[in-house]
Amino acid sequence: MADRSLEGMALPLEVRARLAELELELSEGDITQKGYEKKRSKLIGAYLPQPPRVDQALPQERRAPVTPSSASRYHRRRSSGSRDERYRSDVHTEAVQAALAKHKERKMAVPMPSKRRSLVVQTSMDAYTPPDTSSGSEDEGSVQGDSQGTPTSSQGSINMEHWISQAIHGSTTSTTSSSSTQSGGSGAAHRLADVMAQTHIENHSAPPDVTTYTSEHSIQVERPQGSTTSRTAPKYGNAELMETGDGVPVSSRVSAKIQQLVNTLKRPKRPPLREFFVDDFEELLEVQQPDPNQPKPEGAQMLATRGEQLGVVTNWPPSLEAALQRWGTISPKAPCLTTMDTNGKPLYILTYGKLWTRSMKVAYNILHKLGTKQEPMVRPGDRVALVFPNNDPAAFMVAFYGCLLAEVVPVPIEVPLTRKDAGSQQIGFLLGSCGVTVALTSDACHKGLPKSPTGEIPQFKGWPKLLWFVTESKHLSKPPRDWFPHIKDANNDTAYIEYKTCKDGSVLGVTVTRIALLTHCQALTQACGYTEAETIVNVLDFKKDVGLWHGILTSVMNMMHVISIPYSLMKVNPLSWIQKVCQYKAKVACVKSRDMHWALVAHRDQRDVNLSSLRMLIVADGANPWSISSCDAFLNVFQSKGLRQEVICPCASSPEALTVAIRRPTDDSNQPPGRGVLSMHGLTYGVIRVDSEEKLSVLTVQDVGLVMPGAIMCSVKPDGIPQLCRTDEIGELCVCAVATGTSYYGLSGMTKNTFEVFPMTSSGAPISEYPFIRTGLLGFVGPGGLVFVVGKMDGLMVVSGRRHNADDIVATALAVEPMKFVYRGRIAVFSVTVLHDERIVIVAEQRPDSTEEDSFQWMSRVLQAIDSIHQVGVYCLALVPANTLPKTPLGGIHLSETKQLFLEGSLHPCNVLMCPHTCVTNLPKPRQKQPEIGPASVMVGNLVSGKRIAQASGRDLGQIEDNDQARKFLFLSEVLQWRAQTTPDHLLYTLLNCRGTIANSLTCVQLHKRAEKIAVMLMERGHLQDGDHVALVYPPGIDLIAAFYGCLYAGCVPITVRPPHPQNIATTLPTVKMIVEVSRSACLMTTQLICKLLRSREAAAAVDVRTWPLILDTDDLPKKRPAQIYKPSNPDTLAYLDFSVSTTGMLAGVKMSHAATSAFCRSIKLQCELYPSREVAICLDPYCGLGFVLWCLCSVYSGHQSILIPPSELETNPALWLLAVSQYKVRDTFCSYSVMELCTKGLGSQTESLKARGLDLSRVRTCVVVAEERPRIALTQSFSKLFKDLGLHPRAVSTSFGCRVNLAICLQPHRLWTLVEQVGDFSLHHTNAYSPPYLLPF
Repeated sequence: MADRSLEGMALPLEVRARLAELELELSEGDITQKGYEKKRSKLIGAYLPQPPRVDQALPQERRAPVTPSSASRYHRRRSSGSRDERYRSDVHTEAVQAALAKHKERKMAVPMPSKRRSLVVQTSMDAYTPPDTSSGSEDEGSVQGDSQGTPTSSQGSINMEHWISQAIHGSTTSTTSSSSTQSGGSGAAHRLADVMAQTHIENHSAPPDVTTYTSEHSIQVERPQGSTTSRTAPKYGNAELMETGDGVPVSSRVSAKIQQLVNTLKRPKRPPLREFFVDDFEELLEVQQPDPNQPKPEGAQMLATRGEQLGVVTNWPPSLEAALQRWGTISPKAPCLTTMDTNGKPLYILTYGKLWTRSMKVAYNILHKLGTKQEPMVRPGDRVALVFPNNDPAAFMVAFYGCLLAEVVPVPIEVPLTRKDAGSQQIGFLLGSCGVTVALTSDACHKGLPKSPTGEIPQFKGWPKLLWFVTESKHLSKPPRDWFPHIKDANNDTAYIEYKTCKDGSVLGVTVTRIALLTHCQALTQACGYTEAETIVNVLDFKKDVGLWHGILTSVMNMMHVISIPYSLMKVNPLSWIQKVCQYKAKVACVKSRDMHWALVAHRDQRDVNLSSLRMLIVADGANPWSISSCDAFLNVFQSKGLRQEVICPCASSPEALTVAIRRPTDDSNQPPGRGVLSMHGLTYGVIRVDSEEKLSVLTVQDVGLVMPGAIMCSVKPDGIPQLCRTDEIGELCVCAVATGTSYYGLSGMTKNTFEVFPMTSSGAPISEYPFIRTGLLGFVGPGGLVFVVGKMDGLMVVSGRRHNADDIVATALAVEPMKFVYRGRIAVFSVTVLHDERIVIVAEQRPDSTEEDSFQWMSRVLQAIDSIHQVGVYCLALVPANTLPKTPLGGIHLSETKQLFLEGSLHPCNVLMCPHTCVTNLPKPRQKQPEIGPASVMVGNLVSGKRIAQASGRDLGQIEDNDQARKFLFLSEVLQWRAQTTPDHLLYTLLNCRGTIANSLTCVQLHKRAEKIAVMLMERGHLQDGDHVALVYPPGIDLIAAFYGCLYAGCVPITVRPPHPQNIATTLPTVKMIVEVSRSACLMTTQLICKLLRSREAAAAVDVRTWPLILDTDDLPKKRPAQIYKPSNPDTLAYLDFSVSTTGMLAGVKMSHAATSAFCRSIKLQCELYPSREVAICLDPYCGLGFVLWCLCSVYSGHQSILIPPSELETNPALWLLAVSQYKVRDTFCSYSVMELCTKGLGSQTESLKARGLDLSRVRTCVVVAEERPRIALTQSFSKLFKDLGLHPRAVSTSFGCRVNLAICLQPHRLWTLVEQVGDFSLHHTNAYSPPYLLPF
C-alpha cells in the first residue's frame, strides 16, 4: 500500500515509521479508511507544499444569517380618523401615474401584478458579504425613504451631487481592510503568527491549515504564545513524553492509540448548541446571489457633528419649578394658556398665578390627602398616571406641574374609551411595571369613563387597580399657610415618563430626568430664540413629544402665552389655527404637515389672513420625508399672505432623544432650505445617490436643521456593532447630550442597547468616552452640518436584503386615486415572515360606495405602481370595510393590532389579492443529491411518496372487553327498542328553558313510543318507502330526537336542518331550501309553528311555497303503532346525512352508515366513559357534526342522561348553562366556542354575584369545546381564568378537534398540534391547548 505521492519527499524517520504503523492498523481492521486518511493527512500535512492563499478567506468574517433587526419597529401616530396627509406628494403622484401608464396597454382577465425582474438580494450564512460594504446584515436596519440636503450656512445652496462626489473621491484608500495583509502565500513567520494570534486554533499535532482560516473577531480565546509559533514534533510509539489533548506533556507508558482514544472521549465531537435549534428547512431554500451592480458606499468615514455650545444665561432658572414660582409670584396675571371650544371661542384663560396656586394645591393633596398620615398612598418619587382628554390642556398642565412640585413622577397616557381599546393591555402593563396606583384626571373626563352598573369605574384589561383622583380645585383641600413645596435645583431624579409604542405593540416608558428636562428647555429656547411674553399657537398633542416640550414646558420657562387648539376644533374648522395666529399675532406655531394640508383644502381666498407675524412655523413631523410636499404647497399659497420661506422650520424628534434637530429661524430670505433628490433604488441598499426629478423612483427630502445646542450627533450602522457610517451611507442617527431620555423604565437590557451606545471607528476605537443614544431615525448629516432624515427604524422592512420604508409604500399606494377607494386615507403597511424572509402586506379600509370590480382594479394598479417605483412585490393586499380596523386613542390605525388580526385570520376582508409569486423568490432549491440524509430530506421524501409524516391510532374497538350490552346490536333503532324493554322508565333526555326549569323530558319508553307514532305517520300520511330522505326542520329540543328515531323506525334517511330565523327569514330560508333540494328529500317534518312560518307571506317572498316537498306536522301524531319496525338488511346502508354550511357558504354533506354510526357512538362511550348513571350537559347546535351526535345519538347508545340546553336560550340568560352545570352537579359538559364567548363576555363582571347565588364549578371534570375550526386559545384561557374563582379547574377546559369526515378525533384534554402550510413551508406549531393524549378508538 505504498503511496507514490510520498516519493521524493524528505520525511523524517519518525513520520515514516508512524505511516507504516497506520497502514498496519488499516490492514488489520483496527481503524477505518476514513480514520486512516485523517491521521495520514495530519502527519504529512506539514511537509506538503502550501498552495497560495486566496484573498477570499478573510472577507467572510462576521458572516451572520440575515434576520430582521430587532430594533426595526414600526410605529405610526395619527391624531384623527381623517386621512393623514403626511404621505401626500403631487410629484410622487405624477410619478406613480407615469409608472402606471406603462401598464395601460395590458388587458388582464384577472387583476395580476406585472411581472418584473427580481433585483432583490437574499443573503445567508453561506453567502459572501464584504465587511466594508452596506449590503448583507449591515443593511438590515436602515430603510425608509432617504433624504438629503445641500446648503451650507456660509455659501448658500451647494449642489448635492457635487457634495456627494467630493465625499466619494475624498478618500480612495480608506476602503482597504486587514484582509489585504493576508493575501500572500505561506508567507513569513511573523505573518503566520499574526494570523494565528487572532484565531481559535485547536491544538492538533500538525500545523494548522492557514488557507481555510476565517477570522471571528467577536470571539477571542487566549492561547499560550509559544503554542502557535513554535511546536516540536510529537513522539509516537512507546515514547515516554506525550501530549494530551490540551497540549500538556505527560509521562506515560500507555500507547499513543489509547491516549488518543481517551482524548477523543474527553472532547466528544458535538455540534454547537445553537445548531440544535436551526431549522433544517433553511438548507433547502434558494439563496440568491448578491446583485453585482448594487450600489455600495464609497465615501470616507463620517465625523461626529457637534452643535453650537449651549449658552449660559444668568436669568435662567435653576429648575422648571423655580421658573413657575418666579412667574407665578412676579407676574401672576400674565396669561399662560388659553383653551378653545369647538366654536373657536376662548373657553378658559389660565394665568401664571392660577397655575402656581392650583399646582401647589394639587401637590399638597397628592402627598397629604391620599391614604392616611401613617401610610400615605403617594410618596415623593412614586409614579402616578395622568389621564386627561385632548381638549383640556389647562387641567393637564396644572396636574403635571403639581406632580413636579410634589416630586412625584407623572406618566401621561391617553384616555381609555372602552374596556377593550386596542393597545390598552400594553398601557396597563406599563402602568403596572411603573407601580402606578393613582390616576389623576379631570372632572369631565372622570364622568365620561366607562362605568359598571354600580357606578364604579371597572378595571381595564391588563391595568392595575387604580384610585381615580379628580384634580379640580373644588374637589381639593386648601393647603395650610405654613406648607410650601420643596423647590430645589434640577438633579438626576426622574421628572416624568413618556410612553412609546413599539412596532410589535409593546409599550415602553422613557424616563426623563429633571436636569435633562431643564437642559432641553434651555436648548429649545436658544435654538428657537424664545423670549418672554411671546405667543405660540399649539395644534399638537400636549401630552407628549413636541406639543409637550414646547406648549407645556419651554413656554413656562420663558413666560410665554400658549393658544391651544383642540383637534375637535380642527375637524370642524381646519383654518382655526391660522385664524388664531392672525388674531393673537402669534410669533410661533407648532403644527404637523397634515394640518398644513387641510388648511390648504379649506382655504378659499380669505382676505383677513395675515401671517407676517410668524417668525417660526415648527413642523413637528418634518422627519417624515413626505412632509416636504405639504410645506411647499403651503408656502406657495400663503406666501402672498405674509408667510416667508425661512419661517417654515421642520424638526426631528424621538421619545428617546427628545428633540434631535430643528431648523433655525433666520432673517436671510435668500438662503434656500436644504433639499436633495435621492434614488430610491440606492436607498434600499442604504446608499445615498443623487438622481434627477425626471425619474420615477426618486425621493425628494428636506433638511430638519442643525444639531441641537450642546449635543453631538453621528450616524452608525443600524445593526450589529455601532460602527460609523460613510459620508454617502444611510445609518441610524445617534445623539450624545444631557437633554435626552435616560432609560426604558424597568428594562435594563433594552436600555443598554438604546441609551448606552458607543460608536466606533473602522479600527474599532470608540469615538467618545460618553455614551450615545439611538434616536430610531434613519438619515445622514449633510454639508454644513444639516441633518436629513429619510425614515424611522420602526417602519423598516428588510425584504430579500433590501430595505424598504413603510411610509414610502403608503405614499405610493395613496397616490393611486386614493379618494375613490380608500376610506379617509386609512391604510396600514407591515411585513410578515414567510420562508425566513419578510413579505409586505397592505391593509386598507374600503369606501362603502366602492364596487368589487373597481376595488380589484385599484388593487392591481397599486401592485403595479409599487413594483415599478420600489422594485418589490407585495405579498398580500387586503381591503376591509370602513371603520373596522383597530384604532389608537387618537383615531389612527393601530398597526400592531392590525398585524395580529391578519396573522390570526380575523381581519374579515371584503377583497383580497394575494401575490406570493412576485415576492417569494427564495423557494426551495431543485431536488439534488444531498451528502447526508437529514430530517428535512426524510420529511420531503415521505411527502413525495405519499406517506404520512406522523401517525397516531386509538384503541382497537374489537379488542376491548367490557360489559356493553348495546354492543350486540348493530343498529341504533335496536338499541332503543332494547332499552325501552329493559329500562323503560330510565330518563334519557332533559330539556331546560331560559329560566333553568325543565321544559320537557324523555324516558326510554316515551322516546320509543313517540318514534313509533312518527314512523306510522311517515308510512301512512307520507307514503314513504325504505331509503327515502326526510328533512327534519326542528328547533333544538326533544321533537328533533323523536323525529330522528321515527325515521329510523320507518326505514327513512333523516337529514337535520336548522330552521329559518323568524326575524331574518329572507336570508336563512334559502339555506333551508338549498339543503332540502341537494339532499333530495321527499318529505319535510317540522312543528306546527315552523310549518306556519314556511307558508307565511314573508317566506313566500323568499321561496315559492309550491316548491316545497310534502310538509308533515308532528304536533298531531296518530295513535296507532306500526305493524313492523324496519330493520336494515346491511350495516353498510345509509343511516343519516350530515349537511353543514361552511363559513364561506359552501354546502357539504357526509353519508353516515349504520355501522359507522354505531362504531362512532361506541368510541365516544369508551373515550368519555359514559354509562347510564352519568349526567352530561350539552349546550350545542344539534344540526351537524359532533353536536348532532352528542344531542341525538349518544344517550340512546350509552344510556346516560343528557341535559339539553339550547344555545339560543343563552341570549336571554347567559348564565343558564353554567347554572345548570352547577345545579345538576354535572362532571362532564360540552359546548361551542360561541357559547363560551357569550359566557365570557356576558358574565365577566358577574362572577361575584354568581358566586353569591351558589354557582359552583368545582365538580366539573371535563368541559369540552366542540368545533371544526381552529383552536381559539385566547378564548379558552380567558374562560378558564374568569371562572377559576367559581371552582373551575384550568385543566378541565379542553378542545375537541375534527373535520367534516372525522367528526371527532380527540374529545378530552390533550396538547393539540396543528400543521400550518405556508407557501411550501411546512412546520408544526404547538397551540398549547389541552386535549387527550390518545385518539378516539375507531
